[in-house]
Amino acid sequence: MANNSTQTAPLLQRIGWCGELPPLTAHATVVRVSAQHRAGYEVHDGTQTFNAQPAPKFLKRNLDPAERPAVGDFVVIEAGTPPHIVQVLPRRSVLTRAAAGERYARQNIASNVDVVLVLTGLDGDFNAARIERYLALIEGSGAHAVVVLTKRDQVDQADTDAAVAALGERLPAGTPIHAINAKDAASVAALAVHLAPGVTAALVGSSGAGKSTLTNTLLGEARMATAATRATDGHGRHTTTHRALLSLPCGACLIDTPGMRELKLTGDEDLELFADIDALTEQCRFADCSHGNEPGCTVRLAIEEGELDPARWQHYLKLHGQREEQAARFEERLGTPREPLRTQKHRGWQERE
Repeated sequence: MANNSTQTAPLLQRIGWCGELPPLTAHATVVRVSAQHRAGYEVHDGTQTFNAQPAPKFLKRNLDPAERPAVGDFVVIEAGTPPHIVQVLPRRSVLTRAAAGERYARQNIASNVDVVLVLTGLDGDFNAARIERYLALIEGSGAHAVVVLTKRDQVDQADTDAAVAALGERLPAGTPIHAINAKDAASVAALAVHLAPGVTAALVGSSGAGKSTLTNTLLGEARMATAATRATDGHGRHTTTHRALLSLPCGACLIDTPGMRELKLTGDEDLELFADIDALTEQCRFADCSHGNEPGCTVRLAIEEGELDPARWQHYLKLHGQREEQAARFEERLGTPREPLRTQKHRGWQERE
């Protein structure tokens, strides 16, 4: 464990720190949370990993989970046996989702992330709508998304090209898309442009998408457990059971996450990945067009003329509906009145001026 007298910002830059160190007391040190377990945390000081416990204030039952330390956080610890985390430093980004279950709560997936690698297999795991949902969660996090299609070695080149082309038409312009064989270092080298020294990347994707396989290839050693996907449905087993931050030989840091069964929106998403559809809705003749039988509906016209994929339109409606529902649940929990979202419609046709 580095002490305050020897710790320097360049030491922490090895594990993704940006900027100058904050003022610290004589017995305090800045470290990064590299893993979280039921028994406490693992933290890294730029040279080594060791265990730390949260201060009592982080254990209060009514504390917002977002205020507790999370993987990727830079925190201040004070010396002790074991050391204790006493402060979470401001986050430059945070990847969040609504936690699974009926009771509304927000769950931090990872903090201080620069790039999120969204993994989807080119086998039976491929699902364009799921990729859009990941991008919706990422777009407001402060990180940028990179789509990684794995298992290129298991499908024909024509099918790979078709999948890349289809995503290129469906996702926002400029979204990086890479098709790779996660077991092949030469193939994985295409991701190097996103993994510069000091960058923190997070891996997200369903079970069996190849996150642990890709992690091992990037590490250059088989450190993460892997398992074959089920032949019946192409889904994988959960070999990663908790989030963990790893240092890569290239100088970047990587946060591997467990496969996520549920990807609930938080209610804060702007859904900018559907900006083109939003632009269409603004061109409808009536401001409150429901895009059904109203005259002058540009959305319906775009679908009829093949300019808008009906499946993408339905997913647009689905995600907007879920965002509205989650926003209402969050505001109900806070006891605050809810403002109508821009996708809410009112009865009656109101022609645009």
